[in-house]
Amino acid sequence: MKKKTICLVGKPNAGKSTLFNRIVGKKISIIEDTPGVTRDRIYATATYGETSFYLIDTGGIDLSDAAFNDEIKMQVEIGIEESDVIIFVVDGKEGVTSNDLLIRDMLRKSNKKVIVAINKIDNKLTEENMYDFYTLGFDDYISISSEHNIGIDDLLDKATEDFGLALEEEDTRLKFSVIGRPNVGKSSLVNALLNEERVIVSDVAGTTRDAIDTSFTYDKNEYVLIDTAGLRKKGKVFESVEKYSLLRSMRAIDRSDVCILVINAEEGIIEHDKHIAGYALEAGKAVVICVNKWDTIEDNKDMEMKKWKKDIQNNFQFMPWAKVCFLSAKTKKRISTLMPLVLESYENATKEIKTNIINDVVLEAFMLTPPPSYKGKRLKIYFAHQSGCKPPKFDIEVNSKGLIHFSYERYLENKIRENIDFSGTPIILNFKNKGE
Repeated sequence: MKKKTICLVGKPNAGKSTLFNRIVGKKISIIEDTPGVTRDRIYATATYGETSFYLIDTGGIDLSDAAFNDEIKMQVEIGIEESDVIIFVVDGKEGVTSNDLLIRDMLRKSNKKVIVAINKIDNKLTEENMYDFYTLGFDDYISISSEHNIGIDDLLDKATEDFGLALEEEDTRLKFSVIGRPNVGKSSLVNALLNEERVIVSDVAGTTRDAIDTSFTYDKNEYVLIDTAGLRKKGKVFESVEKYSLLRSMRAIDRSDVCILVINAEEGIIEHDKHIAGYALEAGKAVVICVNKWDTIEDNKDMEMKKWKKDIQNNFQFMPWAKVCFLSAKTKKRISTLMPLVLESYENATKEIKTNIINDVVLEAFMLTPPPSYKGKRLKIYFAHQSGCKPPKFDIEVNSKGLIHFSYERYLENKIRENIDFSGTPIILNFKNKGE
């Protein structure tokens, strides 16, 4: 099922951020010390009941701001364009304002489903203001209090009521996406891949509005390439708000088996590259880091490659397992090195390990270096087995999972990787108390 998107819009201080945090709650996994996975971000994956969706928070639109911030307006337009449902958050204490009317006009042009969330309705006085908002002319109005968690379920029931209908047939072909900042050469890389001699392209119309899917054959097998540079319409507008390029990357990441993170060799690694990598990691995807524009490196290429590998190691410490390649999409030099790494990463992400093998590796690592005792208690590991793949997941049965320190978890992961090739993919260790 395709993941839908809900966008929150409204004027400043209407309570969008409080509502955003309320909806996201603790249902989203925050991986500590991972760039791009921050608590204050403006988009997240949220879950309500059985439904998972993207949630976007946009900047507040304020007419009284003399510099009526073009960038904020642009952000809101992008948020509206990208979404399936819009929640228009208004301040129930203030009544309808000129800012609300401006936003109403923007939303009317969108032809999207709009739900007006009348926020801060937590006493009788504010309840009387509710009916003023009916003059906005939308169909759905729900009174809420983000702060006191009132009406949030009613709001999400209404917002997600049609989400379960978008079923699609499961596509078992390997899907990989080309992700990265604007102007790192994503489109050039896509074109170079599709024009490679061993690749036979079959034109398939874009299957989603947020990316172009191309079906192609490589070495007699069919794959799907998801091009996140696929939104041609309003191209300049979209690319000018850099952080919103992340939203399309997130969607593509979610649908991929392997992500190719493109970095520009001319510019080096910047923070935004790490942000995008952070999302791929959080989604549990296999990753190949592709340093593009390698033709611009004129000095000793071997020396430069060593420097780059060290730089990647230092900047992407949270994914030391990622495979790395250096190429030029423009000249097609070294382009043949990419697909083998994509296929190896996928193979490792789907690898299934026999229980006796993983059990032996984990128990041997435990016997070799038992963790120190904590408050007089010592961790015991009883049993380990694989519980899933894409990425590989392992359940490890222990006497008390509270005794697991993150450094010991990292030690066990390293030991597993030493014995079994999981290069190119993250692996997940789930610790469970005996009998859980």
